[in-house]
Amino acid sequence: MSEGFHIVVCGSLVPDPLQTLEPIQGPTGPVLKNELMLPAILDPWAGHALYEAANLAKNVPGSKVWLVSLGPKAKLQQLMMTIAQKVAFELVAIDGPAGGFNDAFETATALAGAIEGIAGLDRGRLLLFGGCASASRDAGVTMQMVGEQLGIREQFLGVDEMSVEGDGALKILERIEAGRYQVSRCAGAPAVLGWATGSLPEPPNNPQVGMMNMRTIMPALQKAQPAQVDTGGVSFAKVELPQQRRKTRIVKDTPTEEIAREIVAWLKG
Repeated sequence: MSEGFHIVVCGSLVPDPLQTLEPIQGPTGPVLKNELMLPAILDPWAGHALYEAANLAKNVPGSKVWLVSLGPKAKLQQLMMTIAQKVAFELVAIDGPAGGFNDAFETATALAGAIEGIAGLDRGRLLLFGGCASASRDAGVTMQMVGEQLGIREQFLGVDEMSVEGDGALKILERIEAGRYQVSRCAGAPAVLGWATGSLPEPPNNPQVGMMNMRTIMPALQKAQPAQVDTGGVSFAKVELPQQRRKTRIVKDTPTEEIAREIVAWLKG
């Protein structure tokens, strides 16, 4: 691979899962309570994709990484302050909602449109990275639809490992049943890879990388185009947290067999 890859990573923010996430009915549909006030992190699966992309770009000369993110500009700016020091990338920001109730097709359309607008992007060298799922909009189909809209038919999901062979072909390990891997060989770019956990740890902070990234991040946020992304016409009759149920009965000297029978009866019920 003499020219390198053009790697586009689709990834955005999600509410910090350590916070209490309570769904409520908003004026335009279901939302999270105090969503704009919740601290945000980079979607964990998208994070794996970004770190794998940066590692690939480091090992294949001539490669470049873009991060395409859909979310409120103010929240994206906060997020970039934390991940800009991790790896080098160029941000493509889309100003729009990033809630978990957004329609996957509308999200994919916004992402595909932003990717098509990237100046200097070579489709023949394009690797489209993203998470195989999302901690927010876990439809599990967004990356496939982005790839379809961009005309990319070579798609691999649940990827844990990818390597570039001597002739430029890609060797890809995808998760399948029973803890096994499906090994695929792709002739090269373009291709879509939806990453699972990958094999790389989170990179340490590097202030120099952060300063280099911020030169392009702030202008990208200022130029972020608004995107009309909503629930896609789906109506939600009700949204609520699952109710916890706990019924405790304290007894003494109960035979083990009887306890087992009660447990089986409870499971069947």
